[in-house]
Amino acid sequence: MEKEAQAQIASYVGRLLREAFGRGPQSIYVSINRPYVVLYLRNFLSPTEKILLEQDQIHSIQSTRDLLMKSLIPEIKAYLLLLAGMNIQEFYYDWGLHNHSGVMVGVEGHDDRGQPYLGSDYIGKDELQHEISLISQQVQKRPDVLYSCLINDRTLLVIRVGILISIEKELIRIGHEESLKLAKRNLEKGHLHNNGHFQKFLNAKVTDLFVDWDFHLDKSVMVFILNPGQ
Repeated sequence: MEKEAQAQIASYVGRLLREAFGRGPQSIYVSINRPYVVLYLRNFLSPTEKILLEQDQIHSIQSTRDLLMKSLIPEIKAYLLLLAGMNIQEFYYDWGLHNHSGVMVGVEGHDDRGQPYLGSDYIGKDELQHEISLISQQVQKRPDVLYSCLINDRTLLVIRVGILISIEKELIRIGHEESLKLAKRNLEKGHLHNNGHFQKFLNAKVTDLFVDWDFHLDKSVMVFILNPGQ
């Protein structure tokens, strides 16, 4: 039943993206480990976007995709509720334009006792979380809370809470949220991609890496796509 639901979710989201962008991803891998659902998109770049990417117009691509995603997210949430019974409270997404890839993450929220879901144990967890705390400190500050969950052997989710500094909160308040997100994405991804320790910690090659924020919740989600044993 779960595999059938995953296939239906992949098909539905693929069709939505194809209708919105003119071309959908070649493949979508859906991973569900409640309260999380992760959709990994591969070979997702329209002909127009390909030209813009060749001209290094990354900001134009991201801005257009952000506008389209605003209309698609409610539809994706509604479908996840209908098909998988997942009441998604938080939704994150990011693109790996040079890899023609992307990720979407849905989070159901709190458990029945009103407590936030915590992560799971896996090899290298403590070392990885410590390294991410150090990177966060270099870019802004150490998170107040950090936890992670290995969704499956190829998908690792890292969640940080309490990462914004005062100047960032003020930039958000006066309407510079988009510029702040662009700057933080460039900075953090630069640090993450240049880090050589993750593969050693996890005993797996990191083939793709994504990060997104919900500034109003002061929260960030990272997704590591792994190739185990490499």
